[in-house]
Amino acid sequence: MPKYLIEREIPNAAALTGYDLQGIAARSCAVLRELGPSIQWVQSYVTEDKITCVYIATNIDLVRAHARLGGFPADRVLEIATVIDPTTAETDTIAAATARDR
Repeated sequence: MPKYLIEREIPNAAALTGYDLQGIAARSCAVLRELGPSIQWVQSYVTEDKITCVYIATNIDLVRAHARLGGFPADRVLEIATVIDPTTAETDTIAAATARDR
């Protein structure tokens, strides 16, 4: 399934309390249960004025439905094309990716 990056503009997001974040997470999980197994929340990152989330879903419409049903902003929803990390620098990784892309 595709992965999506969701940018949620939330002023003073970094000032949200643990209780606030717990409430947001609980609401998100409740909506995910409603939507079923075709969408999964991976994790979220809280910064000064934004919460950026990673979701796996069968399509972008499910990601937008989750935001709408949960009352969450979804200012930008992007499909993740590729994920890289330090292991991407390894030669074996390039060979495996090249073989897979053929």
